Amino acid sequence: MSTKPIGPPDASRVPRYTDPATFARLPRIDQVTDADVCIVGIPFDSGVSYRPGARFGPSHVRAASKLLRPYNPALDVAPFCTQQVADCGDIAVNPFDIEDAIATIDSSITDLRKDGSTVLTIGGDHTIALPILRSLARDHGQIAVLHFDAHLDTWDTYFGAPYTHGTPFRRASEEGLIDMERSQHIGIRGPLYSKQDLEDDAVLGFQVIRSDDYEFDGVKSIVDRMRARLDGGPVYVSVDIDVLDPAHAPGTGTPEAGGMTSRELLNTLRGLVGLNVVGADIVEVSPAYDHAEITGIAAAHVGYELLSVLAANR
Repeated sequence: MSTKPIGPPDASRVPRYTDPATFARLPRIDQVTDADVCIVGIPFDSGVSYRPGARFGPSHVRAASKLLRPYNPALDVAPFCTQQVADCGDIAVNPFDIEDAIATIDSSITDLRKDGSTVLTIGGDHTIALPILRSLARDHGQIAVLHFDAHLDTWDTYFGAPYTHGTPFRRASEEGLIDMERSQHIGIRGPLYSKQDLEDDAVLGFQVIRSDDYEFDGVKSIVDRMRARLDGGPVYVSVDIDVLDPAHAPGTGTPEAGGMTSRELLNTLRGLVGLNVVGADIVEVSPAYDHAEITGIAAAHVGYELLSVLAANR
């Protein structure tokens, strides 16, 4: 940036609970000349298979992000001072036609990226990852997907529908969007439909790190495995908030017991420094099931760590 980035208002002078109602109280996109990082919401949950409500996720995460501060001591970086981050509002998508919504997301993300901005997306359900990957792959080629989730999201169809929150990474693999030698799930746990789910997932190009591995191997070992898998090209980070245990993220559509702690997730994300992160999303925050903003706060801090990684990588 040729000019000093505009950050959030000084919280010692402007109370946090006042405007602006943007992520971390950052400026809107129309208040800056350009942006290194665009934060955009996608209030869409027509692809869910169980509890709905993630369409209200973007506003909930923004509200919970008001307490974020300018300096991240864990990474020794000030993510709002070394890059211009702006909130681009929400993408309005069709809630009744999933394929139309997917096309709108693809074109809108492409438009946000046209001047070189990196996009951090707040969902919305996990269906949105597919059109974002379509947009990114047109510029970057095949991308390593780092997928934090309790679930594989590589199933084929639900009720015969090919585009749902449980299918985006199967479609992405079939379409040749992902790097099948470098993609990885982290946090997988819980019952599956059959052993075939894991066998199919491996064919589609994913390596699995289970939630239980944190208990037995520790964060450092997992970060080492993650970096070894992802190194060597562009990386897209997709964080389904249900990767966290319901104790740390109750406000989500398909909770599973035995998940990661928020501390484990944030420390793992910090391990992305030095890798070529070209985009990210945070999805499946469903505020109706949240309590005391637990899930919203966790998601806001996930976004903050991702922004910090992007700043450290500049």
